[in-house]
Amino acid sequence: MSKSPLDAFFVGRATAEAVIDRIEETVTDALSALGKFDAEQREQVRIFVETVLEKAEQQRENVAPDDGEIDADELQETIDNLRAEIAQLKSELQQYRA
Repeated sequence: MSKSPLDAFFVGRATAEAVIDRIEETVTDALSALGKFDAEQREQVRIFVETVLEKAEQQRENVAPDDGEIDADELQETIDNLRAEIAQLKSELQQYRA
């Protein structure tokens, strides 16, 4: 019981400094982990996007392997053929219903 108020002050001050040091370490570690997690996620997204684009390019090459571009006339012909098939199916459906 011989502790003076001055001793209590220094003990309180040392305690506060120790707590502040621990908080700084904890916050620094948390921010570091968050930065690492963010960087890893960005890398995963970049790899995913590259994979998707590679697959899309491969599929596009399989569809039009010659020059890599679809001719507008061929596209219009395909659209016209599809429209004709739809019209034919509608006609057959109407005949079936009647």
